[in-house]
Amino acid sequence: MAIFKAYSSNVEVNGETVLSVVNGVGVFKKQSIDILAKNGINDPKPGEWYSQQAWLDSFKEISEKIGAKTLNVIGKAIPANAKFPPDIDNIDKGLSAIDMAYHMNHRGGEIGHYTYTKTGDNSGKMVCTNPYPCEFDMGIIEAMAERFLPSDSIMVTVEHTDSHVCRKTGAESCTYVITW
Repeated sequence: MAIFKAYSSNVEVNGETVLSVVNGVGVFKKQSIDILAKNGINDPKPGEWYSQQAWLDSFKEISEKIGAKTLNVIGKAIPANAKFPPDIDNIDKGLSAIDMAYHMNHRGGEIGHYTYTKTGDNSGKMVCTNPYPCEFDMGIIEAMAERFLPSDSIMVTVEHTDSHVCRKTGAESCTYVITW
């Protein structure tokens, strides 16, 4: 699957999620608002719905004009801005909930998945099959893991398992190893 290309032209993303771009870019806020507007997303509001393709086009432009690391920062802002299911009280539930939250914040067609598997006491893997760029997905995963980091862990690492098997090179998905 290609990154920055919605699976369906009917898919929409909610305003809470779109606002993560606005709220997650710090000094690049005005530039990001201008990019969103240029792509048809004017003055995003919670409770409203916007074209996923317009949002992905904005991501691509932000990546090209501001930098791919900005997409990671936006991804890290998602858990603070998007809707998530209740009753999440540990890191494994938090990482598993990313897929449910992803579907809660999109509508209108196939959007792909975030598939989490626990691989050890302090590790797991996430397979991302969606049109979003690696940097964005890694930001979401890292922020969600940090939000529910066990008290006996100091930090989270998220690593792409194989850069040759990547959506950037035409693969269907990317796989990330998460340790804490």
